Amino acid sequence: MSDATAIRHIPGDAIRDQIEAVLTAWGVAAEPAATAAEALADADLHGVDSHGVGLVPMYDQRRGQGRINVSAQPKVVREKAAVALIDADRSLGHPVSVQAMQLACDKARDAGVGLVGVRNSNHFGAAGYYSRQAAKAGMIGLAMTHAPGSAIVPTFGRDAALGTNPIAFAAPARANPPFALDMATSTVALNKVRNYYRRGNEIPLGWAMDAEGRPTTDPKVGYEARRVAPVGGTRDLGSHKGYGLAMMVEILCAVLTGAWAEPGESDAEGRPVKSATQTGHFFLAIDPNRLRGGEAFGEDLDRMIDMLHATPPVDPARPVLVAGDPEYATYAERSATGVPLPETLLGELRDVVSRCNAPWLLG
Repeated sequence: MSDATAIRHIPGDAIRDQIEAVLTAWGVAAEPAATAAEALADADLHGVDSHGVGLVPMYDQRRGQGRINVSAQPKVVREKAAVALIDADRSLGHPVSVQAMQLACDKARDAGVGLVGVRNSNHFGAAGYYSRQAAKAGMIGLAMTHAPGSAIVPTFGRDAALGTNPIAFAAPARANPPFALDMATSTVALNKVRNYYRRGNEIPLGWAMDAEGRPTTDPKVGYEARRVAPVGGTRDLGSHKGYGLAMMVEILCAVLTGAWAEPGESDAEGRPVKSATQTGHFFLAIDPNRLRGGEAFGEDLDRMIDMLHATPPVDPARPVLVAGDPEYATYAERSATGVPLPETLLGELRDVVSRCNAPWLLG
């Protein structure tokens, strides 16, 4: 293994502290810096490597471009009993998203359901962090975001027109961990393509396309072209379904919140973006006790999960799982052994730390 692709295992606490140190050095206030660092480190611990500390170099670039306001003051601009809209003031996406889901849960306790939209935000990391936040509070949670940088190529199209637009849904069981679905509406998150490039691995055919819309297994080509297929891959395999889901997310996160802008702008590297400050999010919390009394919802969800786990597998070595199972297992493993980070990423992080004069905490 070359030095560039070598892997080091770093404790999750060290990753969290390193991110917090960088954000604080940028001028982010203590509370939002800690919140964002916790969300990013949590993604790494759960195995969502595309949405953890590896995002810090991208955030550093966007901060330098003026796209992230480190002194932001998000505020609620519209509010009724069960709904609210927050203007994020171009803040980091993580703290305002935690705020929004907490507000949605508070409203759900009062009204049975709470819906909070966010506009004028930035990338918020892993969507599943916020749906699980709701589940921990005893709520059914739904979290979505549209991605301002176009990446999904519509069915029959050549050029990217929609973001990877993830959907995260979580529901609290009584004995089992929460059901926790977190999926992009593309075949793969664009940052996962980048991670394959960092590790020196080819990507599976069908994940990404080159600048002409042709499938590629080269992660560098796919990431730089910023073209990925919707869930399904091709029309024959159902790509119109992934395309439709991506548009649904765009409607709820961008059109509904006032965060939508037509593609056409380019960033500093010539890549298409919709707007430097037009990221929108959508958060929904539902109190299951309003429809099911006592512990009935959690008990029935346990029965469903147990039934699916008991489904006979084709291969006994690969039992049937439900959404969230792989991430919970990875969390347990990485909490004990650390998060595997490639030396290429550690090198990028050293550069970020050096530029902002933060302490280096990753060994």
